[in-house]
Parts: sequence; structure tokens; C-alpha cells
Amino acid sequence: MTDTSIPSVTEPDAEAELDEEQVDDERAREDEADVEAAAETPSGTPVRSEADLFRESEIGADYVEGLLDILDYDGDIDELVTAGRPVVEVVGSRLNALVGQRGATLEALQELTRLAIFRQTGSPSRLLLDVGGYRTTRRKELAAVAKNAAEKVKEYGESVRLEPMSAFERKCVHDVINALAGVESESEGVEPNRRIVVRATD
Repeated sequence: MTDTSIPSVTEPDAEAELDEEQVDDERAREDEADVEAAAETPSGTPVRSEADLFRESEIGADYVEGLLDILDYDGDIDELVTAGRPVVEVVGSRLNALVGQRGATLEALQELTRLAIFRQTGSPSRLLLDVGGYRTTRRKELAAVAKNAAEKVKEYGESVRLEPMSAFERKCVHDVINALAGVESESEGVEPNRRIVVRATD
């Protein structure tokens, strides 16, 4: 039976500290990929096969299922591989609490799920967790924000600084801006106040 126990945060040990450091390193590498709007595997991380990626999604799904049982929430869980990364999707009612304000709780749950995968595989995971279709809806909202910023830059010629965003949100904006002519985007600042600047290309 798959171990889906929640990582302890009350009694940290050497292994937990190593896990946290590894996850932080992985997040930093993923952030760099977000800035470049790249979908490549983070530098230094071995390329995983489709089977390995699906295994990560299965571990993640088992962990999330255990969490839902503890919280007494109902939800249908799908594990899959999309665009070269493991994905776990949760659909059901009464799940808004798992998303939180602007997806803050969802991001935290995603990090816990990645940590659960790391503990079983020994390798950092880029698993993407979605609850109630939040990320799909948010992508559409961010696409509109990005296009609006690009239009302002083209019209007035001045750079536009967007509000602070998560790594996922910045990636969505970078993808849209990179597909538009005459504008470019760059991330600046540090978490949790890291934001995107949209400017005209030379």
C-alpha cells in the first residue's frame, strides 16, 4: 500500500530539513524556467520517462486522496501526464477551501504533494495540482491581464508592472506575452512579491 502519510511539520529532523532544502532548490530552478517561459526539465534533474512521470502522478493522487479523507471532503481524483509533467486533478463540490485566496492554499498543498513524491522517489517533482478547475480558469483570467498590459505598452510606450504573482501565474503571463509581437516580459523582485514587468521590445 502506498505511503500517503502527511509529512510531519511538528518534529523536524535531518531528513525533513534535507527534503525542504531539495524542494526549495527545485522551486528556484522552476522559477528560472518560468522567467524564460520554458517548459524544459529543470537543470540538473534527470529526464524522466512517461512511466516515471505517471508514477509521480499516482503517488501524488494517493497523497491527495488521503488528505481528502482526513478532511472529510469528497472529490474525484485523476492522475495524468500533460506536457511532460505529472498532473493531479481534483473535481468535486465543497473544495473551495483547498484553493484559498488567489490559490494560496492550492500552492501550499501542491508543495506538500511534491514533498510526498520526493520522499518516495528521492527526486524532486514538478507535479501540477489542480482543484475544481481553478488553474484552467485562472489561466484564462491571466491571459486577459497579459493582453491588456501588452496593449497599454504598445499604446503608451511605457512599461507596465503587474501585481505580485505566484510562479504558476507568472508562467501563464510569460507564455502569453512571448506569443505577442512588440512586447517582452521579465520577472523582478523576490517572493512573495515577485512580479512581472511588460515592456516594449527594442
